[in-house]
Amino acid sequence: MPQQSTEADFLILLVEDEESDAIALQRALRRHGVKSPVRWVKDGLEALDYLQDENNVAAKPDLIILDLRMPRMSGLELLAWLHDRPSLRTIPTIVMSSSSSKEDIQQAYALGAHTYTVKPADFGSLVKLVQSAYASWARLIQD
Repeated sequence: MPQQSTEADFLILLVEDEESDAIALQRALRRHGVKSPVRWVKDGLEALDYLQDENNVAAKPDLIILDLRMPRMSGLELLAWLHDRPSLRTIPTIVMSSSSSKEDIQQAYALGAHTYTVKPADFGSLVKLVQSAYASWARLIQD
């Protein structure tokens, strides 16, 4: 059953190479009532292009949700790139990865990730994760 509508006026940049994971996350956000637009890109290079596009100044994301294991440019490489740019490193960045490796988690936080979570195995768990994390995500954006 869908949750009550959640008002949101921020843009989410979703960096995820697996289409099924991207669709599932977008469905979980809608199920929770999040109305924020989601711009989906398939890897770190597409995210880099999007973030550097001067025509997208008004569409600078307020939140980045990022996978680690992607072709062409990994999530850790994108985090390092964001970390080197003062105007972008302040964007709250949430890593959602299948990796539970201690090294990946430590490196993601060292590069500026605000949150690290392991991708849930099923849709119901993903919806619960979105429900529990949404308040924190919204607070990161509003601060």
